[in-house]
Amino acid sequence: MSEPWFDVNTFGTMYGIIGGGVGGTLCGVLGAIGGILAPRGKGRRFVLGSMAFFVVAGAVQLIVGLIALASGQPYGIWYPMVLCGVILVAVMGPLIPVVRTRYAQLDQRRIDAEAIRRS
Repeated sequence: MSEPWFDVNTFGTMYGIIGGGVGGTLCGVLGAIGGILAPRGKGRRFVLGSMAFFVVAGAVQLIVGLIALASGQPYGIWYPMVLCGVILVAVMGPLIPVVRTRYAQLDQRRIDAEAIRRS
């Protein structure tokens, strides 16, 4: 086993607080914002961009965590990164097409309403 990158207890605690607590709260708030704004057609760039950011951040955490696992880092170093990465990618990744579809449905409703007005 190689030398730990960080102090295992401190790293696990801080990563859990920041990654789990703050990151989870931000993802939940983003989901609520998307649920409110998408049916109204507002904030498309912000909502989809933020979701893509969280997916990329999760993928980076997952890759770094797997590198830590492969290099023989202790459980307290690689596990929080892999856990946060998997959760972000698995939760936010599949939601992007759902939210994008919701925006597309709204656009189609606007087009249909305009066609009815013109006829």
